[in-house]
Amino acid sequence: MVKTTLFRQSAALGLAIGLLLTIAAPVRAERIKEIATLQGVRTNQLLGYGLVVGLDGSGDQTTQAPFTAQSVNSMLSQLGIQLPPGVTPQLRNSAAVMVTAQLPAFARPGQPIDVTVSSLGNARSLRGGTLLLMPLRGADNQIYAMAQGNVIVGGAGASAGGSRVQINHLSAGRVPGGATVERAVPSPALTGDSVRLELSQTDFTLAGKVAEAINRTLGSAGTAPLAQALDARVIQVRLPVDPAARVPFLAQLENVDVVQALPSPKVVVNARTGSVVMNQTVTLEPSAVAHGNLSVTITSTPVISQPGPLSQGQTVVAEKADIQIRQEGGALMRLEAAAKLTDVIKALNALGATSGDLIAILQALKAAGSLRAELEII
Repeated sequence: MVKTTLFRQSAALGLAIGLLLTIAAPVRAERIKEIATLQGVRTNQLLGYGLVVGLDGSGDQTTQAPFTAQSVNSMLSQLGIQLPPGVTPQLRNSAAVMVTAQLPAFARPGQPIDVTVSSLGNARSLRGGTLLLMPLRGADNQIYAMAQGNVIVGGAGASAGGSRVQINHLSAGRVPGGATVERAVPSPALTGDSVRLELSQTDFTLAGKVAEAINRTLGSAGTAPLAQALDARVIQVRLPVDPAARVPFLAQLENVDVVQALPSPKVVVNARTGSVVMNQTVTLEPSAVAHGNLSVTITSTPVISQPGPLSQGQTVVAEKADIQIRQEGGALMRLEAAAKLTDVIKALNALGATSGDLIAILQALKAAGSLRAELEII
C-alpha cells in the first residue's frame, strides 16, 4: 500500500479555478485540410498609413499629434493647394491611422479585401469617418492594394436607467471590401510534378499516417506511392500528369480522412485564470508532496488475481486507487477509482484550493515523477 499526502498551509479560500477537460477519444479522424496546409499557400500581411476625414470633432489634437497636420499639408500640396508658411491648421475632423489587411493566397488584381483602420494619434473616435485613398504595402515595400472607403465602428453604447455604458472600441474600425488588390503575390505553381504538405505540428507518427491515408485513398495499384513523408512535418505528394486534373486532385486530397493516434499526455495550466486543460486522461503515480494543511491522500492497493488450478495461467497484479482529500477541520471527499488527475483537481476545486495551490501541487507532482504528462504553465 502506497500513500501520497499533500498539506495546504492556510484555510481554503474562495475559488475561481475553471477546469476544462478535453478527453481524447480512442479513435478520431480529421481531414487533411484541418491538420496540414499546402506549402507556400499562405496569407500575406499588408500595412499602410493614411488619413481619416469627416469626423465630428473627434479627430487628432494637432498640438499633440503633429504628424497629422504634416500629412494633411502633404496631401493638399499634391492636390495643388499650398498653405502659407508657419500655418498649422487645427484638424479636429481628421485623424492619422494605420491600415492593415490580409492578402489571401491566389488573390488577383481587382479582388476586394477588408481592411482594419486603427487610430495612430489621440483621436477620440473614428465613427463616421472616411478613409482617403492610400497604398497598402507588403514586407518587400511593394504596393499590393489600394484602400479607401467609409469606416465602420462597432455598435453604439448601451444605456440603462439614465446612465450610459460604452461597450465598443471607438478608435478602431473596419472598411469591408475597402481595398482593391493591385498586384498578385506569386503563389506556388502547380506545374511541377509534386506538391508538399506541411503539418501544423511536428510529429513523425502523424506524418506517417497522413502519407498512409493518401496512398490508401488516392493511390493506384501497381504504381509508386503517391505520398511520402520527408520528415516529421513535410509530406511530398505526386500530382497527376494531366494539368486539368490537378485542381480536382487537390480537392480530393484535402478531404482525405486521417485517423490520428492519441497525442502525448499534456496538462496546461493558465497561472492568471487558474484554468486547467488536459488533452486526455492523465493518471498519477504514487508520490509524496507537502503543501500546508490541505490533505490529499492517494492510496494504491495491489489487487492480485490468481489463475485456476492446473490452468497454466499467470498471476495478474492490478492497482486499485483510493483517493481521499481532506480539508483540515472540514469535509472529507473520497474517490474510489483509478488515480486520475481530473478527480484530484475536481476535489481540490470543491474544497476551495486557490490557483496558486493548484499550480504548486501540480509542479510538485511533476517533480516527484507522479504526474505522467507534460506540464506547461502559461
